[in-house]
Amino acid sequence: MKAVNIVLHEPEIPQNTGNIARTCAATGAALHLIRPLGFEIDDKKLKRAGLDYWQYLDITYYDGLEDFYQKNPDAKVYYFTTKAKYNYCDVSYPDPVFIMFGKETKGLPEELLVQHPEDCVRLPMKEGLRSLNLSNTVAVAVYEILRQKNFDGLQEAGELTRFSWDG
Repeated sequence: MKAVNIVLHEPEIPQNTGNIARTCAATGAALHLIRPLGFEIDDKKLKRAGLDYWQYLDITYYDGLEDFYQKNPDAKVYYFTTKAKYNYCDVSYPDPVFIMFGKETKGLPEELLVQHPEDCVRLPMKEGLRSLNLSNTVAVAVYEILRQKNFDGLQEAGELTRFSWDG
């Protein structure tokens, strides 16, 4: 089981899922996709957004929410929604953790949110705006979790190509 597990409930836009897949590859997070998907998994836009990172991914597919919960009965899930009372930075994320995001046009089902009110979190934003881009929200959430874990397992600073940091 990966320390960070990104769960997309019925994603609709292939470019977002491709960008999220790239974030998973770069951070070592697992990607969980709950069907139905709004695209074919071999969609060119999906592959283009993920670039050449597909071989580094740990992807699991589910046939609906019930399938997800049956296969992950002990999962600690945080639900990202603009409707949450709690800020995503106020949580101490356990290891492992699942962070779930809804479809781009509707978010997560409200029936699901009211079943888990203490586990719903949001990214603060200006009043009157609907939401941030899904792939941006996922990246912010993943890096907050990794920050809390001191970025364990991620590479240190890279080297410059033409210059040296030492002058």
